[in-house]
Amino acid sequence: MVSVVVVAVGRRHGASASPVVIQRLSSPSSAAAPPENDGEAELKRMKSLFKSKPKTPVDLVRQTRDLLIYAERNAPDTREVKREDKMLELSKLLRELKSILYGNSETEPVSEACAQLTQEFFRENTMRLLIVCLPKLNLEARKDATQVVANLQRQAVHSRLIACDYLEKNLDLMDILVLGYENTDMALHYGAMLRECIRHQSVARYVLESEHVKKFFDYIQLPNFDVAADAAATFKELMTRHKSTVAEFLTKNYDWFFAEYNSKLLESTNYITRRQAIKLLGDMLLDRSNSGVMTRYVSSRDNLRILMNLLRESSKSIQVEAFHVFKLFAANQNKPPDIVSILLANRSKLLRLFADFKIDKEDEQFESDKAQVVREIAALEPQDHP
Repeated sequence: MVSVVVVAVGRRHGASASPVVIQRLSSPSSAAAPPENDGEAELKRMKSLFKSKPKTPVDLVRQTRDLLIYAERNAPDTREVKREDKMLELSKLLRELKSILYGNSETEPVSEACAQLTQEFFRENTMRLLIVCLPKLNLEARKDATQVVANLQRQAVHSRLIACDYLEKNLDLMDILVLGYENTDMALHYGAMLRECIRHQSVARYVLESEHVKKFFDYIQLPNFDVAADAAATFKELMTRHKSTVAEFLTKNYDWFFAEYNSKLLESTNYITRRQAIKLLGDMLLDRSNSGVMTRYVSSRDNLRILMNLLRESSKSIQVEAFHVFKLFAANQNKPPDIVSILLANRSKLLRLFADFKIDKEDEQFESDKAQVVREIAALEPQDHP
C-alpha cells in the first residue's frame, strides 16, 4: 500500500509555496494483524508437516515395542493417569497392526506393508514383550495381540517364514504359552498363540520333547470347560500335524504316553474327555506314519480291554469311534495268543453287539468294515500259548 504525503516547501524572498509530493511505502493499516515472527511460522510449518505424515508399519511396531517396554517395567503406581494414557495408546497401536495384517471392510492387506511389519516385529524382541505383557493389557487389546501373533506365523518374507527363525532362537516362549493354561484369564489367548506357533515343525518338536507335553493330560480335564476344550484342541494339533515328528515321538515314548492316555483320558469319568480321546486315538493309529505304533498298540490285552468297554458305552458317538480302533485289533493278522483268547471268550457277545450296531446315516465303508470284523471274529481258532 502507498501513502501520499503533501508538504509545502517555501521559496526564499517570499515566493509562493509550491507543493512537493513525497512517496513512501507505508505499513499495513491498523486494522490488519501484526506479522508473525520467524519462530511461530516455523512451528506451524513443522506441526503441519508431522500431522500430514502417516506412520509407516515400521514406525507402528517400534512405538508398540517402546510402550511394551514401558508396560513391562512400570507397575501401576501413583502416576496412574500417565500409565492409563500409555496403555490406551498401546491398545490403539495393536489395533492398527491388526488392521495392516488383516485389512478391513474397505481395504485388503498390502503385501509390502505386511512384509515391513513382519521384519520389524521379529528384528528385536517385540514378540517376547507382547507375550510377557499380555496379562497387563485389557481384553480387547489381548484379542488384537493374539490375532497379530497368529497372523505373523504365516507371513512369508522373501519366501521364508521368519517367525520360525525367531522362535527357534526363543523356544522358551513356548514354556510361557503352555503354562498359560494354568491361568484361566490368559488360557484362551495363550492357547491360540501356541497352536499357531506349533505350525512350525521345529517348535512342535520342542513342545513334544519337553516335560510340558505331560501337562496336557491334566489340562484337558480342567473344570473350566472352555479352557479344557482349548487344551484338547492344542493337544490334537500337536499329535496330528507333523506326522514324521509325531511318529518319532510316539515310538520313543510309547510306554509312558499310552499309560497316561489310557488311564487319564480313555478311562476318564468325564464323557467329553472320553469321546475326544477315542476320536484322537483313532486319528493317530489309522495314520500310515504311525503303523509301527499301531501294531504295538493292538498287541496289548490291556488296550483291548479298554476298547471293549468303550464299545459298550451308551453313547453312540463313543461306540462308533471305539469301533474304528477295535477293528484294528480284529484285522491284525498276527494277533498274539492272549488277544485271540480274549476275543474268543467274548465272541458271542461281540457278534450280538455288531448285529445290532447301526449308525444314523448310511455309510458303505462302515458297513463293509463291520462285516469284515464279524468275519474275522467268527473265523478265530484257539491258539496254543507259547
